[in-house]
Amino acid sequence: MEILPGDFAQPQIIALLHAHMATMQAQSPPESVHALSLEALQTPDITFWAGWDGPTLLAVAALKAISVDHGEIKSMHTAQAMRGRGIAQIMLDHIVQQAVARGYGRLSLETGSMDAFRPARDLYLRNGFAICPPFDGYAEDSNSICMTRTLTPR
Repeated sequence: MEILPGDFAQPQIIALLHAHMATMQAQSPPESVHALSLEALQTPDITFWAGWDGPTLLAVAALKAISVDHGEIKSMHTAQAMRGRGIAQIMLDHIVQQAVARGYGRLSLETGSMDAFRPARDLYLRNGFAICPPFDGYAEDSNSICMTRTLTPR
């Protein structure tokens, strides 16, 4: 898999981000959907990547700068047909490496509390993330779980 900066004009990326948003909206009440739209991902504080196998888009992920030492994982999504192959782990490893390279001491995320989000939560727990209080504008919500991990910057 090759991880490259994402091009928001590519039809495959647009389609996968729309699928991601549709999935989040189907699995969470509207007030608990924190996934970013295609447009919202295109801000200077967000870096966006796409994971490819040749011409096949496997996954997308984004890293939002919250502060000089804190980042947030946003919109991490693996194509449905590609799940169960370790792609999410590769994307997460890439995000963690990028966060460390930026000097972040902490990496956080928000995910759903429902059963559909269990694979994501398990992935994050296996990778050293722990449940934490809401951060950066998130509020207490029974449909959300916030997680964080301490990083050792280079």
